[in-house]
Amino acid sequence: MDTVADLKNDLISRIQSSQDLKFLKALQTLLDSAEQPVFGLSEEQQQAINSGRQEIADGKSKPHSQVISEMKEWLTKK
Repeated sequence: MDTVADLKNDLISRIQSSQDLKFLKALQTLLDSAEQPVFGLSEEQQQAINSGRQEIADGKSKPHSQVISEMKEWLTKK
């Protein structure tokens, strides 16, 4: 099985020996796209996530099982 280092060295060697401009540009595009986030969040969305994480850190959350139990109880009262 290849290690990460072996794979990197093999790729570097193959890239250095390649004279195929289309291939190298395609590889560059692939690497550039891999560095981009899969999706972007607005500042407002990021703040909401950070706020939620802080609430969890502060102990202001409930376990999923408790929320489901409370919702089931609430639904039976409707």
